[in-house]
Amino acid sequence: MIRLDVAVVAGGCVALGVGLAALVVGLPPVAGDLAGLVASRVGDSGVTHPVTAVLLNFRAYDTLLEVAVLMIAALAARALPAEQAEQRDTRPGSPVLEALARVALPLAILVAVHLLLVGASRPGGAFHAAAVLTGAGVLLRLAHELPAHAIAGERRASLLLVAGVAVFVAVGTGAAGVTGHFLGYPPAWAGELILLVESVLAVSIAFALWALFP
Repeated sequence: MIRLDVAVVAGGCVALGVGLAALVVGLPPVAGDLAGLVASRVGDSGVTHPVTAVLLNFRAYDTLLEVAVLMIAALAARALPAEQAEQRDTRPGSPVLEALARVALPLAILVAVHLLLVGASRPGGAFHAAAVLTGAGVLLRLAHELPAHAIAGERRASLLLVAGVAVFVAVGTGAAGVTGHFLGYPPAWAGELILLVESVLAVSIAFALWALFP
């Protein structure tokens, strides 16, 4: 016999799915050439890569909210009982993983910095850099070179987790004082502001993903 709570959740999911499908089907056709519109305005974005221009300038609201959701999830993960992390750290380490981690960490940092800096003109940016840093962090955890409490237990880790969103909001608010629009960067400073935001985001996203790793 189906439990009532399971039936309610399943029914809610089905209703939500049907509602979203109806909204998508009812959307009007896209008006205009969006790719051409982005290409015509990319010169005002402070970067030359269209994806970075969209994510960090034209649609910066979306990126800010995405990062905020990730930060909330990471902070919630940090609220889990610390005993679980201590129990996981009792597992024996691997000499092979330890040696690999020591070699891979410097390379991962160099690759992450490279991806961050080239994001203005080529595929890259904060999310790519954070993914590489996260991989290095996971490797360190598996090799027991980085204890779980070093990421999830330290209070300063919370500051690093929220730093990306805080700097993003601060830059957007400061830009509003100049242009009158939140996250509306002044064209003369757009490139530098985007690099500042992405640099802090890369660290915050990496710490958030580390915090979610069991």
